[in-house]
Amino acid sequence: MKRDKIIFYVATGLLTLLMFFSAGMYFFNHAEVAKMFTAFGYPTYIIYPYAIAKILGLVALWFFRGKFINEWAYAGYFFAFILAFFAHFMIGDGEQTGAVIATVLLIVSYIYSKKI
Repeated sequence: MKRDKIIFYVATGLLTLLMFFSAGMYFFNHAEVAKMFTAFGYPTYIIYPYAIAKILGLVALWFFRGKFINEWAYAGYFFAFILAFFAHFMIGDGEQTGAVIATVLLIVSYIYSKKI
């Protein structure tokens, strides 16, 4: 039981750091992120709402454990990470590693959230 809690908190904590870093880039390095979104073919007006959604997802992961909204947060992150992987893969910029790491952390966090 204690091992499961440690794994959950480490995986979720690392995922939280990754999401805060990502959302921080969206807020504080908007010009670079806008270039990246333009390269993907995405509209740049979704950058700020997407950053807010990432932060709200973290709130759902930490404070609504075991609830319906928590499941939606995990699902939303899962689809976002899979789509991010393929977006980076399709334009060939070699930046898909972050999406793979985030997906692994998310899956570990989800599995161990069910065990504790």
